[in-house]
Amino acid sequence: MPPRTAAVTLSNLSFAWPDGRIVLDRVSGTFGSGRTGLVGANGVGKSTLLRLVAGRLRPTGGSIVTSGVVDWLPQNLAGTGGATLADLLGVAPVLAALQAIEHGDVDPAHFETVGDAWDVEERSLAALAEAGLTVDRLDRPVATLSGGETVLAALVGIAVRAADVVLLDEPTNNLDEASRERLVALLARWRATLVVVSHDTGLLDTMDETVELRGGGLRVFGGPYQQYTAQVAAEQDTARQALRTAEQALATERRQRQQLEQRVAHAERSGRTDRANRRYVPAAIDMRVNAAQKSAGARRGEADAKVTAAQAAVADAEAAVRDDDRVVIDLPDPQVPASRRIAALTGSDGRSHIIAGPERVALSGPNGVGKTTLLRRLLAATDPSGRPAQPPVRPASRRAGEPGPVAERYVDRVGYLPQFLDGLDDDATVLASVRAAAPTVAPGEVRRRLARFHLRGDQVDRPVGSLSGGERFRVATARLLLAEPPADLLVLDEPTNSLDLVTKAQLVDALSAWRGALLVVSHDRGFLDQLDLDVELALDAAGVLTPSAGPAGQA
Repeated sequence: MPPRTAAVTLSNLSFAWPDGRIVLDRVSGTFGSGRTGLVGANGVGKSTLLRLVAGRLRPTGGSIVTSGVVDWLPQNLAGTGGATLADLLGVAPVLAALQAIEHGDVDPAHFETVGDAWDVEERSLAALAEAGLTVDRLDRPVATLSGGETVLAALVGIAVRAADVVLLDEPTNNLDEASRERLVALLARWRATLVVVSHDTGLLDTMDETVELRGGGLRVFGGPYQQYTAQVAAEQDTARQALRTAEQALATERRQRQQLEQRVAHAERSGRTDRANRRYVPAAIDMRVNAAQKSAGARRGEADAKVTAAQAAVADAEAAVRDDDRVVIDLPDPQVPASRRIAALTGSDGRSHIIAGPERVALSGPNGVGKTTLLRRLLAATDPSGRPAQPPVRPASRRAGEPGPVAERYVDRVGYLPQFLDGLDDDATVLASVRAAAPTVAPGEVRRRLARFHLRGDQVDRPVGSLSGGERFRVATARLLLAEPPADLLVLDEPTNSLDLVTKAQLVDALSAWRGALLVVSHDRGFLDQLDLDVELALDAAGVLTPSAGPAGQA
């Protein structure tokens, strides 16, 4: 591979939120031309770094130099609900100018806006079709698209705008397998410099190199994600062995220091015995005591220096061993009996599936068939916090004349984790957000429980809007799981979006212990395969639900 020239250069880049919380502190490094996967634990500042490079945030220190125009796909596109496809593609001003010209308005400003883009509508529709989105007009509201379709359309917009440097923040979130494959094919054809933040290991393996943001620094690893993980694993084996060796050396030095004290104490006791027995003249005894004290002091100083050096070696070795925070989630037991009817999902062909007792159900299907819409119908009587409205509405079905499957629920306590985490109040603190779901629990107890999610200290008093995607997930999940009383049914819509691999593994562990009913929508096949599902319901474009037994049902 030819050498990669620097496309983005960071020099002592720093950023802190208005409340003083430091996210990045004097970060320096480069992103080369080509395709780079940017990895790191949740909350380390990856999304903030992309927003800084895109010019959406201003650094509090240092500088950023880019080679050309920068375009950016944010992690959360929930704010585009009032926009049209033309807005999402970034071509709305050109289309407006073209329409004005077609109606006879010869204002030079319109021609300047159009420039050479006279065929922008045709090119945009063709690009959308190539990405698997068949639309016939660009004034279609974004709100009519599924989450996956919205992401693909936004990516097409970036391709149409043809920037020099493209920043993508979790681009495969909400994409089904077919859409993801189209995304990978689209990225393979791009000639722009790409910097991709993702927890999708398959996507990261298509990158030319991997850069890790960790401990306030950028480290470049040559090659895709698999090479990065192999190198880190080898380094960690060496680091753990070095730590064991350093700990053994420290134990040896401490043991020798203790033995020295024992010898000194024995010598002092001998001196006191000699004085008591008057075996030697006092002057000789004093001379021997002074010499022994000086010798002991020198030996103590030497031993203390060795212990201090060994402690420093252990600290250095510990620093080289990764100990990333994991979310520790302990789910309550809602004690749902096996015979209890929880919900019913009925396809457009009239066939129903009843969720009963602690059944574990996945709802799958391509982007755009209405999976999230079906969940919303099921949850029509719940507010964004997951608490049922009073009185509950049952059945929570489609409106008259509205196409698609029907959803009913027979329980009031439902916990809901939405796809975009858009039920969170960005202005509320973490503590206030979680207490809203558990108003009878004392603030001190809520703080103690939040510590299980690695939300501690001053972080609990920060506004939700200042959090990273992974941290927002922790807050949303904490609010869901710490609710009083606990839910009978958990409804999760793409819960692994924005999660690093460690946190995803912990979520799997927690849900494996969940004893209530579970309904989950996810395109993450690896995640679903680990949930020990009872049944998977496949939803097609006609609204038909086709059940197939999950691993638990096949056992």
